[in-house]
Amino acid sequence: MIKQGACVSGCFYGYHYFIKLMIMGQGVRYVMDIRKEIEKLKEELVGLRRDFHENPELGFQEFRTGETVAGYLEDLGLEVQRNVAKTGVVGLLRGRHPGRTVALRTDMDALPLDEETGLPFSSRNKGVMHACGHDGHLAMMLVAAKVLSKRKEELHGNVKFIFQPNEEDAGAEIMIGEGILENPKVDAAVGMHLWSPLQSGKVGVAKGPLMASSYYFKLLVNGRGGHGGAPHTTISPILSGIDMIKALQEMVLNETDALKPTIISFGKVNAGTYPIIIPERMEIEGSLRCLHRDTHKIQERMREIVDGISKVHRTTCSLQFKCGNDLLYNDEKMTGLAENVAESIVGGENLVTSDISVMLGEDFAEFSKRIPSTFIFLGTANEAKGTDYPHHHPRFDIDEDILPNGVELLVKIAVEYLEDQSD
Repeated sequence: MIKQGACVSGCFYGYHYFIKLMIMGQGVRYVMDIRKEIEKLKEELVGLRRDFHENPELGFQEFRTGETVAGYLEDLGLEVQRNVAKTGVVGLLRGRHPGRTVALRTDMDALPLDEETGLPFSSRNKGVMHACGHDGHLAMMLVAAKVLSKRKEELHGNVKFIFQPNEEDAGAEIMIGEGILENPKVDAAVGMHLWSPLQSGKVGVAKGPLMASSYYFKLLVNGRGGHGGAPHTTISPILSGIDMIKALQEMVLNETDALKPTIISFGKVNAGTYPIIIPERMEIEGSLRCLHRDTHKIQERMREIVDGISKVHRTTCSLQFKCGNDLLYNDEKMTGLAENVAESIVGGENLVTSDISVMLGEDFAEFSKRIPSTFIFLGTANEAKGTDYPHHHPRFDIDEDILPNGVELLVKIAVEYLEDQSD
């Protein structure tokens, strides 16, 4: 199905997808066969999701999860690499015919949170919960691997299934540093996230900036302590720090382009121990998020501002940044492919292609900045089922009826990408 009035590139991919299926001699039946196969696997799909949900593990502690994933992939006959970045797993499906390699990536970790859903398969691990949908991601990826492995003889190229640990705190870079994008070299990557801001049955696909870069910062302001009754003998780090906070907020308002979303937020301030003691130090922590590629320019300006204010107040200061994740930027061609595949599955009326970018971060950005990639949102909000709570909420849950759509998206995007041998 191709949208009327779609752009030239969009029409090309929709038409190309249809023609490729016809060339394979199976046409629409090929599409329907995949869908029927996935429907037959729904009970297994839901069972996997509930098992992962019941047994959540924090980042770099996904030992049971990793073993479950590795065993499943080995049973499918895939080449499996265990203990990547401590607990990650990579499965390689080699197609019969030569061609490119596409990576399908999912996350594995849960959150440090007490579950309040009341589900019969609620977390067994107190203080740990799958409150972001990673349990569903794992299940969809495994079933996609099963469906694709049955088509090994038809595949022109390879599929790498990447199960990443510690997405919530930058596990992707470690996996990539251990060589998961090589041997064979990965040419493109696809990621997906179950998404409660979207209604169940909707699919969000957008080109360009999708999820913001996220840098955590620590600002230390040093002064000279003393008695609160004699402030003239001291240099207050608190007064200096307050001016820095105000100036940084004003910088975002007055100096950054409103069409380049930028957020500086402050989450922690610590100074002093007693009302009549002016302290030696003030500690300020927060985050910088940018939905554009000028993050480092913003950081440089932040340093200029705090250094200038520090000189005025006669304090000293240091500003340090830690990368949570970089900007997730969807490649135009890969996203065009994904958009047309998604439309063929859910229909144009359920495809959302604008106003879905967010200031939240996603570790898939480490893939998108290295190779052509696309990241897709799969709506899971259903008020009647109670699956419309925000991510990281203790009552977060997913609509399991949309999981087959996620599997179908992963399978068909991989097949279409490998079938298209053009540059």
